[in-house]
Amino acid sequence: MYSLALFLQEGHSEGGASGGPFTLEPGLIIWTWIVFIVLFFMLKKFAWPHIVRLTEERERTIQKQLAEAARLNEEAKASLDEHNKLLAEAKDRAHELVIEAKTIGEKERERLLAKARQEQEEILKRAKREIEGERDRAVAELRREAVDLSLAAAAKLIQQKLDDAGDRKIVEDYLATLEDKS
Repeated sequence: MYSLALFLQEGHSEGGASGGPFTLEPGLIIWTWIVFIVLFFMLKKFAWPHIVRLTEERERTIQKQLAEAARLNEEAKASLDEHNKLLAEAKDRAHELVIEAKTIGEKERERLLAKARQEQEEILKRAKREIEGERDRAVAELRREAVDLSLAAAAKLIQQKLDDAGDRKIVEDYLATLEDKS
């Protein structure tokens, strides 16, 4: 810094007049224009084509990326639409399956109820047959007992033993007439 200040002081003392920043010096202007024109042509010949080529490549790359992004965006929209469509179809199918399962369940319930009713009716019929059979057996047993008691009572009354089949037949016929009356 100190050497720069000394250089500026020497320049003021050598030229005698101090040149300010707004002082026009024709030599400096010419050399500035010569350096500018040489630099301009060198940049135009060597740097400018390279800069323009890189800029155009970058522009093409950006255009390709924008086109790819637009294509991917369209694919994403199409994929989203397809996904939403498949989701709606899946919901509809699930709803149909639920309805179908309810229908099948209801039919199965009805079938099981009908089967249970049928089995119940069969059990009741069988029980009625068994009850009737037991009643018939009990009635037959009671008849036999009544015949035996009647014969025993009659034997005591007539003091003889009534035992043959003919005597038995008379008592059974009598008991049958009693049943018809009641």
